[in-house]
Amino acid sequence: MNDTPRVAPKSPSEALKPVAPPAPPPKARRRRRSPFLSMLSGLFTLALIGAGLAGAGIALVSSQSKAPGPLASDRVLIIPKESGLTEIAELLQREGLIEHPLTFRISAVMNGDWHKLQAGEYLFKARVSPQEILDIISSGKVVEHSVTIPEGLTSEQIVERLRNNDLLSGEINQVPKEGSILPDTYRFPRGFTRRAILERMARDQSTVLARIWEKRPADLPIKTPQELVILASIVEKETGRADERPRVAGVFINRLNRKMKLQSDPTIVYGIVGGKGTLGRPIQRSEITEPTAYNTYVIPGLPPGPIANPGRAAMEAVVNHSRTKELYFVADGSGGHVFAETLEQHNRNVGRWRQIESTRSQQGGKPPADAIDKVEPPAAPDNRTEAPATTQPAVDGGALPVAQPAGGVAGTRARAFDASEGTARDPLLNKTFDLNSPKQVPQLKP
Repeated sequence: MNDTPRVAPKSPSEALKPVAPPAPPPKARRRRRSPFLSMLSGLFTLALIGAGLAGAGIALVSSQSKAPGPLASDRVLIIPKESGLTEIAELLQREGLIEHPLTFRISAVMNGDWHKLQAGEYLFKARVSPQEILDIISSGKVVEHSVTIPEGLTSEQIVERLRNNDLLSGEINQVPKEGSILPDTYRFPRGFTRRAILERMARDQSTVLARIWEKRPADLPIKTPQELVILASIVEKETGRADERPRVAGVFINRLNRKMKLQSDPTIVYGIVGGKGTLGRPIQRSEITEPTAYNTYVIPGLPPGPIANPGRAAMEAVVNHSRTKELYFVADGSGGHVFAETLEQHNRNVGRWRQIESTRSQQGGKPPADAIDKVEPPAAPDNRTEAPATTQPAVDGGALPVAQPAGGVAGTRARAFDASEGTARDPLLNKTFDLNSPKQVPQLKP
């Protein structure tokens, strides 16, 4: 409802005239906008645009970093020391692992991995993604190599093996004491030091020896852990067969209990060549009676130190030796040994081995490599006898005199004498069994 008062015309003509419109209201004065607010508004707009672009970029980088890479097959790559993110990205591109170094660097920065990248040798699977590459390098999961140290090597031989391994670094200034390192397979990264490998071997030896020593029986004629290592090293050099170690150890334990000389051929070898470990030829008769600190044909009891580095199994065989009355053993021609309780039985076994050795020599065969030493070059076959000389008397409860066979060659080892040789009871005249298969030889009765 219009509340404006109505004006009555004064005359008809005035009523016909149009009424003039009212004057427009005065314009409101426009306030001037602050420059600071304008700047903030512009910045906010730019920020929104930048955030959108950044989000799109992050999504693109994330997608590319998780996509399978161009590597066609598995590849081992070495990241050099002191390599930065840029150098690593360029190396990966040159080697065909990534296509976009910039994307790789951005992904590393976004994930916080750029300062965790470690030098080393890494294995990358085929089609590995950039993100997986970052995870591998930042985790330090380098390729591990291995070195196997066989049981029965001397410390000098072990050091030589480590020096010849090109994957290891550093020098070895001192050869470890004999018997102080544990033969085993050790894993290490490329560039690991030889000294560190030896330190690990020494720690493992101490741990294993302490654990085995705690389980020794009360009647063991071994008084110290060092003596255990000494006897274990002799057992290790005498046989390479796991099933024989406790039995061989039992023979030596029985001899120690009876105050008999051990008469172990490998101790002769060590007394002559020391850490070199092998003569590379048969033992000569003159060397059997040659006095050395290690020759157990001459000295009573154990030698002054180990003759090799025994493995865990050999040390366990000493404390868990076979409970037998056996005092002798000789090679059986098949890589093992035949055992005896009496010298008479042993002499017969030696006779069989003599025939096997003779037959093998006539056929041009080679003696088994593990007869005495397991280290190359192959050592002479184990043709041990109880008494190395023709006139050696029985001492300390040891052996009876053994005769030198007719036709013996000077410089060769003395043979055991078999009273049945050449008679109708000579087992070598029995053609019903195969001399090349000693396990098939029938049990002989006296």
